[in-house]
Amino acid sequence: MAARFEVKIAKNGEYMFNLIAPNGQVIATSETYTAKHNCLGGIESVRANARAHVEDQIAGGATLLCPKYELFLDKERKPRFRLIAANGEIICASQGYTTKSAAQGGIASIGENAPQAQIVFLGE
Repeated sequence: MAARFEVKIAKNGEYMFNLIAPNGQVIATSETYTAKHNCLGGIESVRANARAHVEDQIAGGATLLCPKYELFLDKERKPRFRLIAANGEIICASQGYTTKSAAQGGIASIGENAPQAQIVFLGE
């Protein structure tokens, strides 16, 4: 199975997407968008920025300019990442991982899979 972006309508009636890995796991989830075309623009931004540099906030690394991934610990001390666009907006974010290396694997998976991932519309 190939990676895919699944676009759906969120509970609030707005659009969102999940990037799904070839193994069926969610790699990252978007914020919500008021319009479908804006959601599709978010997907294109993920594709364009999929190979951005990583700012490792867990290790106290240097602050990088956007676009970038921010690798950080959430309030439950689980490693997570978010992809930040050149304009400073969050494009997508991960769920909590059990280890930092697993979160880094999620970032690598976006770089590997997002550029060619197909878009699938759910519930339409």
